[in-house]
Order: sequence, then structure tokens, then C-alpha cells
Amino acid sequence: MARIDQIRFYENAIKRYGKTAKGVAWIDEVRQKKRFNALLKPIKSIKEITLVDAGCGFGDLYLYMKEHNLLPKKYIGIDALDVMVEEAKKRTGQTILKCDLLKSPLPEADWYVASGSLNLLTRFETLLAIKRCFDVANEGIIFNLLKGKDRSKTYNYWMPDEICKSCRKLGDVKIIEDYLDGDFTVVVRRV
Repeated sequence: MARIDQIRFYENAIKRYGKTAKGVAWIDEVRQKKRFNALLKPIKSIKEITLVDAGCGFGDLYLYMKEHNLLPKKYIGIDALDVMVEEAKKRTGQTILKCDLLKSPLPEADWYVASGSLNLLTRFETLLAIKRCFDVANEGIIFNLLKGKDRSKTYNYWMPDEICKSCRKLGDVKIIEDYLDGDFTVVVRRV
């Protein structure tokens, strides 16, 4: 079970901040875009792949890719909240599915990316979500996590070496840490 009720958490954030970056629990758009850049950099030939945005929120990653001429051949967004699914469909015009990363069948793709969508899970759920996404990804998964000791009752913190050790069972692991304090990105590629 997640650390907190994610539906209520995001509903409250949306009520307070609207359908904005803060409404999906980002500090601001600048930090959100820095994370997006770190997520997408490791993907070569992005225009030739299929990509699933796991926890797509309002479709901001898709809009970022469009703005930077980085649209994949096929994009699918997935999210567990109806309001996010509906807004992402409106904003992107793409396939957006209501999906629970831990329980629902997941679509196959070349790459899965998860930006912030693992931050409210327990450690067990984080590893389960990573494995489930990796199992349906032809190339791999890229996700970001909050960096630090896991002491929060709300957010999920990891140290890079901890998650690296857990993900080595899946494939080749690379850690990216040079873009934001308190945040890091993990790339897990099939070998």
C-alpha cells in the first residue's frame, strides 16, 4: 500500500494549485523541465521509438517533447487519476490510459519513463512498479527519484547506490545526478 492516499493527495494539490506543475506536486515548472530533460537525454533516436509515460499527469512531458521537437513515433500516457487522464487527453490528443502501475495490464513499448510517479510509493511498490514497467519495455525504463535517506511519511527517498543495486538484476544501470539537488535519474537498459 502506498505511503499515503495518492488520489486524495493529488486531488488536494489540484484543488489548491489547479492543473499546473504544482498541481501534480512539482515545486515549479523549471524543476519539472530539468527532470524531463534528464529523462529524455539517454534515449537515442527518440523519433523512432514508442514511449510510455508512466504517471503522465496532465501530459506535460508530451508537451515538453513537442516543444523541443522530440516526439516519439508513438506516445502513450498512463495515469491512475481520472482528472489527469481526461486533461492529458485534451492537452495532447494522444492515447492516455487509466492505469495502476502496480495492478493494471501495461502496454508494451520500447521505453518507459516515470517522472515523479514513484515518489509516493513504498520501497516495495517502487521496485514492483519498476519491474512491471521493465517487463513490457523492449529497450528499458528511465525514472527519477528523490535523493536522500528514507525518513519521510509522505515521499519516497532513495540513495542512488540502493536503487542501483536493486535494478542490476534487470539490466545495465546508469545513474544521472548532475541536474537538480535532491533528485536523480536512473536508466535501466536491457542487455
